[in-house]
Amino acid sequence: MDSATQSKATPESSGSGFVQGLGLISSTTIVVGSMIGSGIFIVSAQIGRLVGSPGLLLLVWLITGFMTLVAALSYAEMAAALPKAGGQYVYLREALSPLFGFLYGWMFFLVMQTGTIAAVAIAFAKYLGVLVPWVSNNHWLFLFGHIGTIALGVNTQELVAVSMIALLTAINARGVRSGAIVQNIFTAAKVLGLLLLIAIGLFVARNAGAIAANFHHFWQRTPPDGTGLVSTSLLKVSVPALVFLAMVGSLFSSDSWYDIAFAAGEVRNPSRNLPLAMALGTAVVTVLYLLANVAYLMVLPLHGNPHAATAIGRGIQYAGADRVASAMLSVSFHHFGAGLMALIILISTFGCDNGLILAGARVMYAMACDGLFFRKAGKLHPRFRVPSWALWAQGIWASLLCLSGTYNQLLTYIMFAIVLFYILTILCVFVLRWKRPDLPRPYRAVGYPWLPAIYIGLAAYFDLQLLRFMPGYAVPGLILVVLGVPVYWVWRRRPAPAGSV
Repeated sequence: MDSATQSKATPESSGSGFVQGLGLISSTTIVVGSMIGSGIFIVSAQIGRLVGSPGLLLLVWLITGFMTLVAALSYAEMAAALPKAGGQYVYLREALSPLFGFLYGWMFFLVMQTGTIAAVAIAFAKYLGVLVPWVSNNHWLFLFGHIGTIALGVNTQELVAVSMIALLTAINARGVRSGAIVQNIFTAAKVLGLLLLIAIGLFVARNAGAIAANFHHFWQRTPPDGTGLVSTSLLKVSVPALVFLAMVGSLFSSDSWYDIAFAAGEVRNPSRNLPLAMALGTAVVTVLYLLANVAYLMVLPLHGNPHAATAIGRGIQYAGADRVASAMLSVSFHHFGAGLMALIILISTFGCDNGLILAGARVMYAMACDGLFFRKAGKLHPRFRVPSWALWAQGIWASLLCLSGTYNQLLTYIMFAIVLFYILTILCVFVLRWKRPDLPRPYRAVGYPWLPAIYIGLAAYFDLQLLRFMPGYAVPGLILVVLGVPVYWVWRRRPAPAGSV
């Protein structure tokens, strides 16, 4: 099928078969809830080790927030103009070619969405283990042996993670409104939890010594001390390059803001609500992330000693297991702080995975309607009007990634590919304005063409630094993308799905 053929939708792929059960509030909570997982509570340690300066730590989060907001405002133009299930897959297909859409969908199902679902589910199980010691990666229900580093068996941590994925998939398979109710409740709870964490750092646990060390020497940079937590090859990298390399963690923590576009066919008044949800959601999370890092700096010094016995002595850079938020709470609340932090992250990760599961299956649905995924994924449940087969396929693959233990390694490899697809999708704004100038655009990208062009430049610089200094992070992801090309040609040779025109 060529591009013109694929752009003609079947009755289902047009969105007419979906229930438009998502209003502005639910759409915004999907954006916020999908973005906030466990990363904000952890990744600042690695960022701090790389940049070595309180000012640069906040700059990393500020640039990340700026890029995320600009991307959201640019995507919103396409979301309002093409409010179809599938989001980014649809934009790439319509503006560039079906091949680019497929490569995105290939990576999305293989690793990007399912790997993130698996990682968030395991994070939920890890923090449940703080409250329930029975849940542990060392507590094996059965273990048959090992193949390399992969254990053949199931431990209680994996059991909880898979059970959580199954529960949330079952909830979302019963209709978009069921998933939206869960999302609204848990997003409100996690935002309140993050606000509580910020308030504790800014007003309750603030430490005069940490404030003096961080804010009196705001831009003073101390190189890594050679503990092995930072590669020696990065010690001589320029500061601008280090700032962008450090954004691997912050960009991943700010990812999934576009998930609402995947469910565009289920959004009421999408020309208004999609742009507003993306703008409001990304703005709220950006502010919360910046405030959270300010709170960390008010309680813990950035610089620390990895061998120190106390949280203050270890600082942000060497917080135990990189759990910066837990370390911050332990200063005032000691062991109670660990339990409180675990509860906040449990709420956060549960709501995050719900949003990811709700939205992600819509990409497989759109691909199936184009004949580029299993046909059953392109069918809606006759009663609940959701792509239930796609939901369960997504859940099963994410569960297998949980059990394999490979999800973290895979996610490490794909940040380059994720940003590459961001660049291509922002480029679609320019291409569609040229190719389809008469396409109704109820919303137009703010700052066009300058802000989208600035985003493309910043994102391209980020990918270039990964290729130069962290090829292990970039090349495997690029290989996975290229492997999708022969798979695309195989799928194209399959008979067209029934009802396609």
